[in-house]
Amino acid sequence: MKKLIKWSIAAACLLLGAVTWAQIPSTQHSNGISYISGGVGEEETVAILAEAKQWPLLLELSQIENGRGVWIFGVRIKILNGKRQLLFDAQADGPYMLINLDAGKYVIDASYQGVSQQRFISVKANSSQKISLFWK
Repeated sequence: MKKLIKWSIAAACLLLGAVTWAQIPSTQHSNGISYISGGVGEEETVAILAEAKQWPLLLELSQIENGRGVWIFGVRIKILNGKRQLLFDAQADGPYMLINLDAGKYVIDASYQGVSQQRFISVKANSSQKISLFWK
């Protein structure tokens, strides 16, 4: 009985460790701003969402198809400062993008399959936020 409990605990630790060790995509840079993009597959999604608490901004990208939301990739993300100067320009490699922005006010200009949308955001110091962008 004790061996069964030990083996069960060991198996649980291995499973939890696999989630923790899931590979997060490499950090990239656009105009000096670091970001991570991805979320293709369950392990990568879990890793990105776990990491999101450490980043000021998480973008979640989806499209409405047949009344349902589906994850998308290939969205062009541009971020402008309050003076409408381009600070960030990158393409999303998956449905999630973590962006390391300083505190301040920004405009997100997101474009997917020729359809653009803008979102005004305010990033606060020492906090994280999730912005969901949907296309129809």
